[in-house]
Amino acid sequence: MLLSMTGFGASKGQNEQLNVAVEVRAVNNRYLKVNSRFPDAYAALEGEIERVVREHVARGTVTVAFDVRPVAGMSASQINTEVLTAYWNQVKDLSRQLKVGSPADMSSFLTLPGVVTDSGRGELDAERDWPFLKSQLEEALGKFKEFRVREGHSMGEDLRLNGRVIVSSLDEIAKTASEVVKQYRDKLLDRIGELLKGTNVVITEPDLIREVSLFADRCDINEEITRLRCHLEQFEAFLSDKVSQGRKLDFLIQEMFREVNTIGSKANNVSLARHVVEMKSAVERIREVLQNVE
Repeated sequence: MLLSMTGFGASKGQNEQLNVAVEVRAVNNRYLKVNSRFPDAYAALEGEIERVVREHVARGTVTVAFDVRPVAGMSASQINTEVLTAYWNQVKDLSRQLKVGSPADMSSFLTLPGVVTDSGRGELDAERDWPFLKSQLEEALGKFKEFRVREGHSMGEDLRLNGRVIVSSLDEIAKTASEVVKQYRDKLLDRIGELLKGTNVVITEPDLIREVSLFADRCDINEEITRLRCHLEQFEAFLSDKVSQGRKLDFLIQEMFREVNTIGSKANNVSLARHVVEMKSAVERIREVLQNVE
């Protein structure tokens, strides 16, 4: 089962003290990075929030946003006018120095440190509120996973389609490869016969065998075909695994590209080269999809 690294999930709930809304969003990242936004009163919960997220997510940049409001209707947040005024004055002074226009409004200043503070700290209690906040976070993460499963299913179909392209091209290459040496031998005989026409020079069979053997050794791709078939079997196994195997698929596709590239460098045949191009194109499409797989 594949999981997308990008996704969205949200939940809303209410208990005796709080109205809570939680949003979980994620974008691609090779590793896991968790960013949390919550009222200042819950600063001690940052580690707990990240621990819960890590139980559900393995890779990606995950942003968790909590909107918490007391049920009584009193806002738990207050604008610190002194801090906001200080920021505003600094920006105006800097605008005059740089001879640029001042900001049109103060909305962008509200996210700066210290501008918005908790006025109702007695109404927000990290230890008391955490069980309810955790339940809402886990509900949002559950919906987040549902989104990622749907996306992962679509990506899996795309990956399997490109995998079948590689298998089909490889089958054609395996069929054609056995004929390459024979074709080389026949062309070699024709060229030598043309060049030696009207002369008394005779090419012996050992000379011909030695030349053809050298060519056959240089263009032998049987080992590469065998290894690539093994990689394709492993590719399908990873796609069918119960756990999303994006990292292992990343490593595997590198090995697949290496074998395809070697086949291309050894293939001394127009037909083989055409199939190699098809395989390289499919591998690149797989790489693009895997950038979004957990």
